[in-house]
Amino acid sequence: MSDRLKLAAGLLGRLNTLALWSAGIGLVLMTAFVAWQVFCRYVLNDSPSWTEPGAVMLMSWFIFLGSAVGVRENYHLGFDVILYVIPRSGKKWLRMISDVVAFGFGVGMIWYGWELILLTWNTTLPSLGISGAWDYVPLVGGGVLIVLFTLERILLRLSGAPIDDILDETPSAEVAAELDTANVKA
Repeated sequence: MSDRLKLAAGLLGRLNTLALWSAGIGLVLMTAFVAWQVFCRYVLNDSPSWTEPGAVMLMSWFIFLGSAVGVRENYHLGFDVILYVIPRSGKKWLRMISDVVAFGFGVGMIWYGWELILLTWNTTLPSLGISGAWDYVPLVGGGVLIVLFTLERILLRLSGAPIDDILDETPSAEVAAELDTANVKA
């Protein structure tokens, strides 16, 4: 693995951690917004208008940031069941296909999210007083991260880095039990 790939992997690791923490903070803030909404509605009999749309916007942020983190940490959708029953040589190609599909999905998120941002930039969310485009910025941000993280995985795999070796080790006890129940040999 080249020094540039090592540097990029280190920077993307930091970006991954930042996205994970941001998603976590967004989840906590969303929970606080909803709790405040419930308190104000049922205790004070006066609901603030900003809490519900604010909570929904935060939810989109932590969902899209969290999904990008899932892509980098290999928790995204893939060919998991098939990977346990095919030879090791085929696993690399299935993982590559999965990464290319995730890359394409990220590009689609960027493309269509950007179109939505352009369509809604001049609208205003009345309860928050900000541009409606901010509803779609997380879609683009998550797409950019997914593209970066899948591109990293693809380049590392093509460079010969052993990124699949740890994934090819013995499946966890839970997965092994599920495969045994289905009469599938790992």
